[in-house]
Amino acid sequence: MKSTIILYSTQEGQTYKIAQFMAEQIGNDSCELADLHQVEDLDLSSYCNIIIGASIRYGHFNKKLYQFIDQHKVDLISAGASFYSVNLTARKPGKDTPEGSVYIQKFLKRSPWQPKHIGVFAGGLYYPRYSWFDRVMIRFIMSMTGGETDTSKEVEYTDWEKVALFVKKVTK
Repeated sequence: MKSTIILYSTQEGQTYKIAQFMAEQIGNDSCELADLHQVEDLDLSSYCNIIIGASIRYGHFNKKLYQFIDQHKVDLISAGASFYSVNLTARKPGKDTPEGSVYIQKFLKRSPWQPKHIGVFAGGLYYPRYSWFDRVMIRFIMSMTGGETDTSKEVEYTDWEKVALFVKKVTK
């Protein structure tokens, strides 16, 4: 029996990559990873520690995150589950905290579950992997926010030390 489960909702894979890193920090033998979009009939009560991670796309979390929370709210609350958000805005100081993240503030107002611990991590910018439309839109957003606009580049903004500190905090 695995004692920790990390559920993730990812668009381009960075949230999953962060979940994998967390599992390595915890110990793969005692940690299970699961795609939040593909789990059905999951019994969360059998886990000592629950961590959920979700990415932002065009300013919003995937609606399946909220559906999952509604379905499992009682278990998330009783387990003292933790949550982490992944977004490109978090590459800027002050936007990488629960208090400074507009996405987390909106999440906390909308969600019936209030996580015990919250992490906010910068994601990755993978222009070559995006569709033409996404590449154009993300480049426009990045130009407005002072970010990378060279569409031939891939840039990982995740602060892995910060992720490791979050893991230590949520697994005490």
